[in-house]
Amino acid sequence: MSRSRTDRFVQWSLGGLAVLSGGLVLLIVVFLLLGAWPTIQSGLLSHLLTDETWRPGSDRDPQFGLLPMLAASFLVTALSIGIAAPFGVAGAVFDRFYLPPGFRRWNHRLLELLAGVPSVVFGFWGLTVLVPAINRLHPPGQSLLAASLVLSLMILPTVALTSQAALRAVPESETLAAAGLGLGRARTIFSIALPAAKSGIGGGILLAVARAIGETMAVVMVCGNIAEFPSSLFDPVRPVTSTIALEMGYASADHKALLYTAGLILVLAVAALVGWLAFRGSKNVPASG
Repeated sequence: MSRSRTDRFVQWSLGGLAVLSGGLVLLIVVFLLLGAWPTIQSGLLSHLLTDETWRPGSDRDPQFGLLPMLAASFLVTALSIGIAAPFGVAGAVFDRFYLPPGFRRWNHRLLELLAGVPSVVFGFWGLTVLVPAINRLHPPGQSLLAASLVLSLMILPTVALTSQAALRAVPESETLAAAGLGLGRARTIFSIALPAAKSGIGGGILLAVARAIGETMAVVMVCGNIAEFPSSLFDPVRPVTSTIALEMGYASADHKALLYTAGLILVLAVAALVGWLAFRGSKNVPASG
C-alpha cells in the first residue's frame, strides 16, 4: 500500500470513528429527549423551576421542584473546582519548574493512579473517614462540604495532568529567553509560562467541571441526600445525579419521565460547557495570512 493510500485510509478511518462518536452522543440525547417527552408534553416542565420541593410520588400534593437539586449540583461542582483547580495548577507548576527530573515520572504515575481509582472507593473513604471528621466539627457530617471535598480529590488528577501537559507544551525558548533577560523563576512562571499555557489549563479545568457535574456514586455516599436549599457548608444536599440514581429503580412512568428530563438538563449543561470551550479555543487560534 502506497503512502498516499495509507494516508487516505487513516484519514477515512479516523473520520469514521469521529462520526461514530458524535452519533453516539446524539443518540444519547435523543434517548433522553424521548424519555423526557411526556414531561414536556404534559406541561410539567414549568413546575421543575417553580415548585418549592421535590415530591413526585405524593398522591395528595405532588411537587416537582428541581431547583434545590440543580443548586446542589452547581454548588458541589463550584466548590470542588474551587479547591481542585488551584491545587492542580500549583502541582503542575511545581512538577514543571521545581521538582527534580528524576521524580517527575513518579509524580506523573501517581497522578494517573489516583485518576484511575473507582469513584466508589473515594465515596467509601469519604463516608468512613471524612464524614465522621466533619460530624465532630458540625453534625450531621454528610453535607455539601463532604461532597465537595471528595469530589475535589477525584477531579484533582484531571486538572493536574492537563496542566502539566499544557506547561510542557510551552516552548523552551520562551523560558530561556526570560532567563536571559534576567527574570527570576517565579516571574517567568507568572509572566511567561502560565499565560502561554492558559488555554490548555482552562480546557483541563472545564473537563474536570464536566466530570464533577456527572459524578454520582461517591457524591451519593457523602452528600446526605436531602433535596433542600443548603444554608451552610454543613447542610445535607442532593444533586440531580443522586436523585436519578436513587429513584430510577422504583419510579413510575410520570416520575421516570421527570428523571429523564433532569438527565437531559445535565447533558445540555455539559454540552454548553463543551461548546463554550470550542468557542474560546477558536478565538485563541491566530488568524492565518
